Amino acid sequence: MASIGGAPVVSYLRAYEPLDAFDDDDQLSILGQRSRKRSETEELDRQASMTRVLRSLSDPYPRKAADLFRVLLYPSADGIPTPYYCPNQLMVRSTLAAETLAETISGPLLEMLLPESAREAHRERLDADELVDSLAKLHTRSAIWGIPFGWFVLFHEDDQTELVEEDGRITTVRLAAPVHQCVERARSAVASLAIAAPELDLLEELTDLIEWLSAFQTGAILELDYGWVADLVYPDDSPMDVRHGIEALADGDMTGAAASYRRMAQRWIPVRQLARGS
Repeated sequence: MASIGGAPVVSYLRAYEPLDAFDDDDQLSILGQRSRKRSETEELDRQASMTRVLRSLSDPYPRKAADLFRVLLYPSADGIPTPYYCPNQLMVRSTLAAETLAETISGPLLEMLLPESAREAHRERLDADELVDSLAKLHTRSAIWGIPFGWFVLFHEDDQTELVEEDGRITTVRLAAPVHQCVERARSAVASLAIAAPELDLLEELTDLIEWLSAFQTGAILELDYGWVADLVYPDDSPMDVRHGIEALADGDMTGAAASYRRMAQRWIPVRQLARGS
């Protein structure tokens, strides 16, 4: 997989929930991890990923282990930073990623990357009930070499923002906002697009996002984690550009909509060109 600084160029959309949203086993696991720094969790996840990739036996699937939980602090109504949690759900997400890969490639290349023996062993390790539960409530979505424009609809430029730097480089930027607010933004955009531009793929993307977010508590928090791509685009006005573009379409202002799209294209097309060149 293409990477920057040895890390995959992946962005994430994560839903975080309060402790009481999880079952007893998960709550015990969370309580054992909640004091760990976010940077330590990310490093544990990265190291585990590299270990799977570098195995002498071609088998990129994870082994059954206690799930990692990320912690996000977000202000409550009275301004007190409150912890919210997001399970990594690696076993299930690996299964979905492998299925997507198998739909795009086949033959010797698929066998080299995902040998049938590895796929069979992974199927045997999966817990059927856990798989069903996780698929019904998947907390994480990911995108490679770029961020879907629909994700930006969910956030505004004045949302909680965390800039993470290391050795003079931006390693990620994280935006966070309440899920109910993100859903309201998406629904507003859908209402505008359904009238002004019903042919846009963005309309279907937003409808899918609204359906996904409906699985979480109204008090949940949504996070957009840019990942390494942040170093290529930040500071980034994409949330504002997408919003202004949709507003322009709703007002029949094609010039304004085109200007918003050009700004987005100038920012993100070079990123996607890097993906093709890597």
